[in-house]
Amino acid sequence: MTEHRSATPDIGTTDVARADVATADQPTADEVRLARAYLLGVAEPPAPALHAFVAEHGPVVAAERVRRGQVPDGVARETQARRLVERSADDLRRAAESGHRLVIPEDDEWPAWPLLSLQIATGRGVRDVAAPVALWVRGSARLDQVVDGAVAIVGARAASEYGEHTAAELAYGLVQDGAAVFSGAAYGIDGAAHRGALAAGGPTVAVLGCGLEVGYPAGHVGLVNRIAEQGAVISEYPPTTPPARHRFLVRNRLLAALTAGTVVVEAGRRSGARNTAATAGALGKVVMAVPGPVGSATSVGCHELIRDAHATLVSSVDEVLDTVGSIGGAARTESAPRPRRPTDDLGPEALRVHEAVDERTGTAAERIAEASGVPLPRVRALLPELELSGLVERCDTGWRRSRATSR
Repeated sequence: MTEHRSATPDIGTTDVARADVATADQPTADEVRLARAYLLGVAEPPAPALHAFVAEHGPVVAAERVRRGQVPDGVARETQARRLVERSADDLRRAAESGHRLVIPEDDEWPAWPLLSLQIATGRGVRDVAAPVALWVRGSARLDQVVDGAVAIVGARAASEYGEHTAAELAYGLVQDGAAVFSGAAYGIDGAAHRGALAAGGPTVAVLGCGLEVGYPAGHVGLVNRIAEQGAVISEYPPTTPPARHRFLVRNRLLAALTAGTVVVEAGRRSGARNTAATAGALGKVVMAVPGPVGSATSVGCHELIRDAHATLVSSVDEVLDTVGSIGGAARTESAPRPRRPTDDLGPEALRVHEAVDERTGTAAERIAEASGVPLPRVRALLPELELSGLVERCDTGWRRSRATSR
C-alpha cells in the first residue's frame, strides 16, 4: 500500500522551537528598545541578577521570560513585584514627545568603555554596582563623547559659601580645559558645580535619582533645563519615577563610573558624596578631595578621606587634571616651570604606565597593567593617549616606548 503524505510539511515541536529561537535571535531595533524600556521599569536598579540574565539571553528574550515568570530565583526576586506592569510603550512615546531618548547598549552612543568598570567590579564581587540596562537621556550631548575625560564634582547639600565657590571655580576651569563636569543636580555643591560649568559654556551632565519628568529638586528645575541645553540629563529610572533616598545612593555608581575621577568638595562624616567617593574607589577610579577649614563640619568627610588615604588632596584645576591623568590637558600658569622632559606633564597613572612600557620590545596591555599597578581598563584608555602624545607606539607584539622619548 502506498503511503499518502500531506503536501503541508509536518512541523514538530522541535522545529517550532528552532523557529522561535531564530526569530528571537534577530529582533528589530524597535523590539530591542521596547524590551530594554520594559526591563528598566520592571526591577529596581541596580538589579544584578536581571542584568546578568539580559546579558545571557538578550533583551527581547529576557523581557518575554520575565513577563512569563520563567526566570531564575534571583531574577524573580528582583522582578516579581512589577513584571506585569506594562508601561514601556507609553514611556517611549512620551519621551519622544518631550524630546528625550532611551540610549541602549546597542546604540553607537552607549558609553560602553566607562560602564565596563561596573561589570568588572561586579565580577570581583563588589555589591550593588551592576551596569544599567539602558539610560533615559535628555539633552543634545552624546553620551559616548561627553564621558571622555569627564570629572564628577560632588559634595554636601548644606554647603558653605567657601564650598560652593570652590566647586564653581573647579567646574569652570575644568570645562575651559575641555573636560565635562558631572554632578547630581542637588542643592549645594552639585548645583554650584553645574553653574560653574555652564558659565564656562558647558558641557555638564546631571545624573538623577528620579525620572526625567519629575522636576526634582523643585528649586533646580530651571538649572536642569539649562543643563539639558548645554549637556545632558541622565536617569535609569522611568520618566515619572519619584525621588527616594535609596535611588540617590544607587545613582551614585553611575556618577562614579561615567567619569575618570571624582572630586569631593565638601562632605560630612555621613554623606552621599562620601558614598560616591567610596564607589569610585571600588571601581578603580581616581578619588580626590578638597581640604577645608579645620573646624568646618562640612569638610570633616573630606579630611577623613585624605587622612585615611582614600582620596588625593587637590586644590586647583591643574591638580585635578594631573591626578586624573590628563595628558597635556592642564592649563599651566606663566610662573610654572617649563617641562624638562616629554613626560613631565603626565599624571601619576599615565607616568606609571609609560614607565612600565619596554623600550625595545612590545608589551601587552595586561602585562603593563600588572607592572604599573594601574587597572587594565585605565591602561587601555591611557595607551592611545600616550601614543597621540608621541610617547609610545604600537607594534606587532603590543606597545613600546617611542625611541625619541625613551629617555
